[in-house]
Amino acid sequence: MSNIRITKQFNFETGHALFGYDGKCKNVHGHSYKLSVTVIGTPITDVSNVKLGMVIDFGDLKKIVKEEIVDVFDHATVFNKNTPHVELAMALQDRGHHVILVDYQPTSENMVIDFAAKISARLPESIRLHSLRLQETETSFAEWYASDNA
Repeated sequence: MSNIRITKQFNFETGHALFGYDGKCKNVHGHSYKLSVTVIGTPITDVSNVKLGMVIDFGDLKKIVKEEIVDVFDHATVFNKNTPHVELAMALQDRGHHVILVDYQPTSENMVIDFAAKISARLPESIRLHSLRLQETETSFAEWYASDNA
């Protein structure tokens, strides 16, 4: 049976700031992110399986990505916890804001690496994460491919 890639797309709003950056992105700002998740596997051939012909049920993939990424990052502000931004993060948290502290500079490149690890850990054994595309703006995105990281 052939390997097939399937893709599901997600949208979420997230704020961030890049500590030490020499441009406008050093300021707290946000993006309407678009995340495309592509997995690869062989379609189910067991005729008694209700998911016959599917690589993975799109609903099952949606559940994983929503729980690991969308529900966590949507309308949150992300800061690198290893910078003085942690003080700003704490002040925002004290005022009831949803803040995520990560151990990396919250660029699209680093976020997509983080997302790949989180999604891969939740996929069924027979399914592999093929690629992620995190679009930050209409013209800018970061991509992660399993083949580049083997």
